[in-house]
Amino acid sequence: MGSGASKSKGIKKVCAHHRGGINWLSLSPDGKYLLTCSEDGTARLWETTGQQCFTVFQGHENYITHGHLENDVAYTCSADHTVRKWNIVTGNCTHIFRGHTSTVNKVLVTRGCVFSGSYDRTARYWSSDGGRLLQEFRGHRNSVLALAHFSSQDLQPESESDSEQNQDFLVTASSDCTVKLWLVQDGRCYHTLRGHKGAVLCMALDIPSKTLFTGSTDHTVRCWDLTTGGQTRVLQDHQGSVVCLELVNRHLYTGSADRTVKSWLTASGKCVHTFKAHKHTVSTIKDHDGILFTGSGDSCARAFDTKSGALRRVFKGHTFIINCLQVHNKVLYTASHDGTMRIWDVKGLYNEKTSRGSHCAGSAGSSLAQMRKNNRVGCVQALNEPTRGRCSGEEHESRERGSLELI
Repeated sequence: MGSGASKSKGIKKVCAHHRGGINWLSLSPDGKYLLTCSEDGTARLWETTGQQCFTVFQGHENYITHGHLENDVAYTCSADHTVRKWNIVTGNCTHIFRGHTSTVNKVLVTRGCVFSGSYDRTARYWSSDGGRLLQEFRGHRNSVLALAHFSSQDLQPESESDSEQNQDFLVTASSDCTVKLWLVQDGRCYHTLRGHKGAVLCMALDIPSKTLFTGSTDHTVRCWDLTTGGQTRVLQDHQGSVVCLELVNRHLYTGSADRTVKSWLTASGKCVHTFKAHKHTVSTIKDHDGILFTGSGDSCARAFDTKSGALRRVFKGHTFIINCLQVHNKVLYTASHDGTMRIWDVKGLYNEKTSRGSHCAGSAGSSLAQMRKNNRVGCVQALNEPTRGRCSGEEHESRERGSLELI
């Protein structure tokens, strides 16, 4: 762990143990641990109290794309076509989930269910104990890029729900321009959501309003009714690919390759703020207690007041794209393709906010991507031009994967 002297305001430590870019950063539900997933083929577990690395997960045969951290176990997925489950106390791999035939780029763990999405055009459902394949979701014509999960019970008032008739749904977004809703139990496609004209990169579920938001390389965010599968609204002020979404307090924040973050009212679809500060693609966003933190391809993170939209702080020090960030106990963690995780003290932001009488609402910074060619996950390649015409479902897998790499 390196914590050398830095002139960057608020920097606490620079953690430089990884030998490759960090593609993902996950926080445990209890806030005690952080998981970093790297291009070097390892994942590392960190304590949030002392910010020390105390476990290294080794075993993957290729770079790790994504991960998920519970309080007692961790999951990682990799370009070696597998998902692995780890004991965070011993550091041992307890299960290997085999079956995918290409890079596994997403793992979703929810309600005891383990789902994975891959460049092999499928999603899969696994037994958390034993790694047994329970269901395969096959039907997309290109890579599965994002996953979400909900149940029919979530969409009904408690008084009307019938636990015996409750059904689980998996939502998959793909570079074939579609989103699919699947019945988890039998693997059947329940709805195919069509309308995007480019790869669907990100999703956010708004369960209270029964709405799904999807962001795409076609520069739009589309809103869908989860009960009918119908498109209800198109949000189209962005001038570049929509790379990331954050849904908080009836506001939807959208980060884009057009170097902006926009804040939308979810009820009306009205864009209430556009925030222009980043110099390259906005790669990750997170709202925390009225402060919107953003990471970018310009290697900086930024903090904005979500009510006034004012830029409050710029965090400088990384040398490549910031792929992900987390906030816990007024500490900001940023993970970058430069191989480091940087830890920042942000208590002052909240103190300033309190003294000014500010609180919640919405907006953030901007960006295009100055990102290395071998950054194989994170945002999608520069994505500044709209996708013209229909997506080809028969693209060769290697071309498909290459088109998702950052430049």
